[in-house]
Amino acid sequence: MRVKRGKRKKQRHKKYLKAAKGYRGAGSKRYRTARNLVEKAMQYSTRDRKVRKREYRALWITRINAACRENGMSYSAFISGMKKAGVILDRRVLQEIATNDSDAMSQLVSLAKDSIS
Repeated sequence: MRVKRGKRKKQRHKKYLKAAKGYRGAGSKRYRTARNLVEKAMQYSTRDRKVRKREYRALWITRINAACRENGMSYSAFISGMKKAGVILDRRVLQEIATNDSDAMSQLVSLAKDSIS
C-alpha cells in the first residue's frame, strides 16, 4: 500500500503561507517563494535577537557619555572612577539616571572624579 501525504502536505503549506501573510507579491501566495522568505525571516529574527542587545548597550553608553560630558568628564574616565569608587551599577541603570535625574548623575560624576584623583 502506498503512502499518501496529502493532508500533511496541505498542513505544511498552510503553515508557511500563514507565516508569510503580508509579504508582497508572490511572497504571500506561492508556497515555494513563501517558504524561502519565511525561513530567511526566521534566520534574521534569530540573529537580530543578539544584535538588539548590542544596539541597546551602545545607546546606553552614548547617553551616559553625553551626561558625563555635560559634567566635564569623559565616559571612559567616569566608568573607571565608578569602578575605583566601588559603585556597581550597570549601564542600563546609569542611562536611566542620566536621562531622568541630572542631579544624581552630577553627584555620580563628582564621586567618580574624587575616586580617580
